[in-house]
Amino acid sequence: VQLVESGGGLMQPGGSLRLSCAASGFTSGFPFSSYHMSWFRQAPGKERELVARITNAGGRTNYADSVKGRFTISRDNARNTVFLQMNSLKAEDTAVYYCNAVLFLGSRGHWGQGTQVTVSS
Repeated sequence: VQLVESGGGLMQPGGSLRLSCAASGFTSGFPFSSYHMSWFRQAPGKERELVARITNAGGRTNYADSVKGRFTISRDNARNTVFLQMNSLKAEDTAVYYCNAVLFLGSRGHWGQGTQVTVSS
């Protein structure tokens, strides 16, 4: 499984960005829709943290308290893509954002290479 993130960049506080994660390399037995998809982020000097998760075909979501009401995770199973819409960005959202795919929650799964998001005036 390969995951490629895109959409990061520099944005002013209060602005919006939409991250995408294009996934490929799935087998017929375990297609994209079988995977729980998540976005994590890691800021300099901090541990990687879960930002948002969307479960497999059921599509249930959960968010870190720090992004609730501002970020929205979604998936398009036909396009093997997961998105993270980030609104009302704050300086503390600055981090490298990583896409993660797991078949079973709690397992390590697969990671993308990350995309940098910088929120600064």
